[in-house]
Formats: sequence, C-alpha cells, structure tokens
Amino acid sequence: MTQLLAQPLFRGFLLAALFLFVTGIAFVVSRAFDRRLVVRQRLEETTRTRAVTGGQSTLRAQATRSAWTKLVDTIETSGLSLADSKGDVLRKKLIAAGFTAPVAPRLFTLIRLVLTLALPSLFIALLYVTGGAPSLLKVYFFGAILALLGLYLPNLFVTARADRRREQLVNSFPNALDLMLVCVEAGLGLEAAFDRVGREMSLSHPLLSELLGSVVLELRAGRAREDALRGMADRAGVEEIRSFATLLIQSDKLGSSIGQTLRVYAAEMREKRRLRAEEKAHRLPVLISIPLVTCMLPVMIGVLMLPAGIRVVRVLLPAMQGHVG
Repeated sequence: MTQLLAQPLFRGFLLAALFLFVTGIAFVVSRAFDRRLVVRQRLEETTRTRAVTGGQSTLRAQATRSAWTKLVDTIETSGLSLADSKGDVLRKKLIAAGFTAPVAPRLFTLIRLVLTLALPSLFIALLYVTGGAPSLLKVYFFGAILALLGLYLPNLFVTARADRRREQLVNSFPNALDLMLVCVEAGLGLEAAFDRVGREMSLSHPLLSELLGSVVLELRAGRAREDALRGMADRAGVEEIRSFATLLIQSDKLGSSIGQTLRVYAAEMREKRRLRAEEKAHRLPVLISIPLVTCMLPVMIGVLMLPAGIRVVRVLLPAMQGHVG
C-alpha cells in the first residue's frame, strides 16, 4: 500500500476520486433537502394574499429557507452577484430538468463558477503533488480546457437530465390519460382523477405521479384550475402535456364534456406513441448498416479477395518473373 501511495499516478487518481465523492455527497444531500421544501414553498406562494409590510419575510418563509439558500444569499451579500443575464430562460430550463426550487438558478450559477475555478486549481495541485514541471504553455492550455469543461459541464448535465425527464413523461403520459378517462367516466372529478391516477402510478411512473400530485396540492390549496394546469405544463416542459393543459382549460371554459375530451386526446396520444415506435423501428436498418459497413464489409472483402491474391502470388508472379528472365 505504501508503494502505491508513493506512485504519482495513483495519488492523482485518489485525489480525483475523493473530489468526485465529496461532490456527489454534497449534491445528494442538497437534493434531499430541497425536495422537501418545493411543495411548501409552492403552497406558500399560492396562499399568500398580501405582502408583509416593512420588507420583512414571514416566520413560515424563514423556516423554509434551506442551507443552500442561505449560502447563496451570503455570497450575494458579500458583493458577488449570481443572477444570470438570461434568468427566465435558465429558470425554464432548470424546471424542465426537475429543479423547481426558487434558488436553483443562482445555485446553478454558483456551481458553474466553482467548477470553472476548481478544475484548473485541482490540475495545478496534482502537478504540484506529483512533482511534475510542465511548461507554462502546457499549464495554460490544460487549465483553459478544464475551465471550459467546468463552465459547460453543468449545462450538459441539465440538458441531458431534462431530455431523459421529457422522454419518461412522454412515454408514461398515454397510460395516465387512459386511467384518467376511466376515473372521469366512473364519476370522479378532475381533481379526484388526478389524485387517483397519481397514486396509482407512483411506482411505475414516479415523475408523472409527482407532477399530478403537485397539481392536486395546488388545487386543494386554493389555486385556480387554469393556473394550476398551466403551472403543470411549465414544470413538465413537454409539448403533449402543454397541449393537454390547454385542452382542459378550454373545455372548462366552454363547458364541454371532459370525458369526451380525454377520450379523443387519449386516442391521439396512443396514435402518436405508435408512430414513434414505428419511426424507431424504421431507423434500425440505417443504424445497423453503420457497424455492418465498418466491421463486416472489410472482412467480407478480405475473405473474397484473399484466394485471388494467393493465386496471383503463387502463379502469376512466378510466371511473370520467368517471362521477364
């Protein structure tokens, strides 16, 4: 073990693994704290009818402030602004990825700033620990690359998470529509149908269950149905759910049958899911042709041309040499 610790490569790998481990624990802990506060903060926003005079927050608001919120506020109080120039776009992007806390945009900016400074600093520290003496140009080059990685890696993570979340919601939404149609035709109201479907899909499709559950909590807290449905569409970031919310709002305003609306839209969603499956099936031959051409075609050409090549070497070349001689 002492010999391994004496090796520079092993020490650098150990430091990098320790950094990733601490960062992962901090992220998991922050998510565990923030998830419990999302519903309480949303209920607070929907039930608040007047602002508190004097610019002071309520005791409930002070109790629901997380440690990350206090950290971000402390940093901004010290003079470093964490507000993004495109705050609305960033807010929608984070909500689509599942980060609905009000502090999420500022925390995202803080993480980007920390990674931009931490990755080059870690690289220089590893060079110092291993005793290497690279040139200044090499340090500048790798430091700039690591700084760019720290700047864009959070964006890539949020984008990938949002895409996975949208895919899960799109795949589970037709099943939820079918269950909702059954509930409405059985005599349940829209709020009760959302509640029932959300509880039934808590294990099979937890993301959609959480989305429907948040709508139910907002409706029970007194928020208008139109606002709750539009909020659901904004949090989902999926065109199908946004169209579904608009359809329910129009049906509610016009007084049309919600059951008939759900039946037509459920049939449309099933048709779209079937078309997506057919599209993926039609893409398979094109995707399979790439490994076939790159891997199997050279082997087949070699197998076909090898006997002719051997015959040329054994027969044709000696005959040509004898003719020339």
